[in-house]
Amino acid sequence: MNELKTNVLYFGDNLEILRNHIPDNSIDLIYLDPPFNSKKDYNILFKESSGVESEAQIKAFTDTWHWTQIAEDIYHDIVVNGPLKVGKLIGALHDAIGNNDVMAYLVMMTARLIELHRVLKSTGSLYLHCDPTASHYLKLVLDQIFGPANFRREIIWSMETSSGFKSQANMWIRGHDTILMYKKGKNYNFYRQFLPLDERTVRRYDKVDDEGRRYKIYYERGKEPRIVYLDKSKGRPVTDVWTDIISFQTVNRGPEYLGYPTQKPLALLERIIQASSNEGDIVLDPFCGCGTAVVAAQKLNRRWVGIDITHLAINLMRNRLKDSFGIKAEVIGEPKDLAGAKSLALEKPDGRYQFQYWSLGLIGARPLGEKKKGADKGIDGVIQFIDGAGGKPKRVIVQVKSGHVGANAIRELKAVAASEAMGVFITLEPPTGPMKVEAVDAGYYHSPVYNKDYPKIQILTIEELFAGKMVDMPPQAQTNVTFAKAPKISKKEGEQLSTGI
Repeated sequence: MNELKTNVLYFGDNLEILRNHIPDNSIDLIYLDPPFNSKKDYNILFKESSGVESEAQIKAFTDTWHWTQIAEDIYHDIVVNGPLKVGKLIGALHDAIGNNDVMAYLVMMTARLIELHRVLKSTGSLYLHCDPTASHYLKLVLDQIFGPANFRREIIWSMETSSGFKSQANMWIRGHDTILMYKKGKNYNFYRQFLPLDERTVRRYDKVDDEGRRYKIYYERGKEPRIVYLDKSKGRPVTDVWTDIISFQTVNRGPEYLGYPTQKPLALLERIIQASSNEGDIVLDPFCGCGTAVVAAQKLNRRWVGIDITHLAINLMRNRLKDSFGIKAEVIGEPKDLAGAKSLALEKPDGRYQFQYWSLGLIGARPLGEKKKGADKGIDGVIQFIDGAGGKPKRVIVQVKSGHVGANAIRELKAVAASEAMGVFITLEPPTGPMKVEAVDAGYYHSPVYNKDYPKIQILTIEELFAGKMVDMPPQAQTNVTFAKAPKISKKEGEQLSTGI
């Protein structure tokens, strides 16, 4: 295995990437926020403007994991080849639970947790973010992989005071997530974190010395009283119940929120990274999603490795890193040439969709996934821009094809794009002569701001995109409103948000 590359994103199944690219004992800190086994579709990257989930939803992946042949194969591998204690546990759970979705989830997670333990340094820690539907099962698995003595804390991230869990259900309202912390070795990195003193405690420093410093007298049984100065206090030590970091499950989300329902606050990841790593250490997030752990690591001068199984999430992370820090992240595992693009499109079971998401990312288009009206109708992606008075966004709609194409596809795009500014057709195969004629026949879109004509229908091949060709449209630097733009990261951003209590 080659030396570990850092500050890179990997596209692909994290189990295979861990096995093939991440060396033993190479990672200082692991944070993972895998999909919860809650029978819901999580990691939905985009919602409608109303916030309502719809048939136009694009899902990074679903967390309803089923018992399939893949799960059966991984189960067999764990029992036969995995650590003895882990194999016994998984075998016992399988006997008790059976071949169902819960067992599939545990098998998939166990295989990955075995690999994560392997790649973690002896001084490293792992933080697993989960919810009550799986935390008790996952703790059993982690106890066997890491050892019960290496369990450090069950952190309760309380969202009760800050979130909108005002459910009408006749049941206790869920107000927290669980984060399980494990160390690998005896000597592990940990640095206590502190919060500002509350007003009640500050008032106890009710004395002032000749230099104007506030202090209090601290009495300890069996010892002489001692003076404690307010300006020497580090604050309140953070406990394993975190109530001061506001979840995005709240109405007032602020500019940090990018529209990703499972997005975690930057302050949450900053606390974990500051507590369990040093500058220059390597932070790994194997379920990156929208990349908050990666962003926090970059901000805090740590090196990082991010992994995700969809190009949708990879593109979002790439845009976020560019917006926040002005850096262009390297992505390992995405196509680098025409042969790679063809291979991606042919991958099972969802290569066609991954090819679509990847292609849209090449031109900065947002995947849309509008409901298909027929085999070749609908919109795969969109670029929104502002061009003219009133500030109302206009759209470049995009269709992507990885297979056979013909003039009919361009005619259908023209029909769908009739009420839009422009239409773009991305194709893996070279366009035919009739396709080019149909595109030219569509005429032009005239920009009132730039007083310039742009082809109404444009055909772009993957080969042309590799060569640097882009959509011919008004400059996006001034007009693009396609994605929620991540704010520039400064030293003041990402600070812990107070709940006011």
